[in-house]
Amino acid sequence: MTRGRRWRVVVLALAAVYFLLPLLAAAEFSLRTPGGGYGLSNWLAIARDPVLIAALFTSLQIAVATAVLVLVLVVPTAVWVRLRLPGLAGALESATILPIVIPPVVMAAGIAFVQANLGGPVFRALFASSTTALTPFYVVLALPFAYRAVDNGLAAIPLRTLVEAARNLGAGMATALRRVVLPAIRSAVLGAAFLTLALVLGEIVIARILLYTDTFPIAIVEVGRSTAGVAVALSLASLLITWVLLLAVSFAGGRRTRSEGSSS
Repeated sequence: MTRGRRWRVVVLALAAVYFLLPLLAAAEFSLRTPGGGYGLSNWLAIARDPVLIAALFTSLQIAVATAVLVLVLVVPTAVWVRLRLPGLAGALESATILPIVIPPVVMAAGIAFVQANLGGPVFRALFASSTTALTPFYVVLALPFAYRAVDNGLAAIPLRTLVEAARNLGAGMATALRRVVLPAIRSAVLGAAFLTLALVLGEIVIARILLYTDTFPIAIVEVGRSTAGVAVALSLASLLITWVLLLAVSFAGGRRTRSEGSSS
């Protein structure tokens, strides 16, 4: 074994210990019972709690809505800027960095001010439920990650050549985007969707400041105040849910690509 390969093995082993050891410790703690033994009581408590189940479904609804809106905004915009307005690429990148530069607590404080001081039917409808209230702001938080994932995917393909070839064959811009560009950047789009889902399932600052207590991260914090074992089980469950969503998104994207290839 060469020196470079040995170092790679050592680095991978250290990374595995760094990431897996806390997860194994959390899993062991979540299996502890009050009597001193081990069991599934903490995990079963999650399934028996209707508040936790409702909070999970609420967060999943917000996550799916946020991912769809982010992709609808980012993909056509990134394609259009690269094709028609390349001079605005720098300005667009700077604009998408702003949600990272501005701390979420500052953004949440501004949203809370709008929530408390602006009336009217539009704002009342917006803040009527956690789904409608949190989704637009989670879209803003997810833009930096989604835009860079999609833009990197576009940079890796001959975008202008693909679009011009599709247009020469009679396809409109929407058809070229749907049938040519999206399959070419499928991995980037799936990565952007996954990053958005993971962000929504872990965001707590805006929901807490706006006093929406029916989301899954808030439920984990509330349960942790009374039962630590259930809270750790909930945290592991959120990781498992995120990975399951990643696999589901990847499987759906791969299946759609195979079906389109067989039909053509």
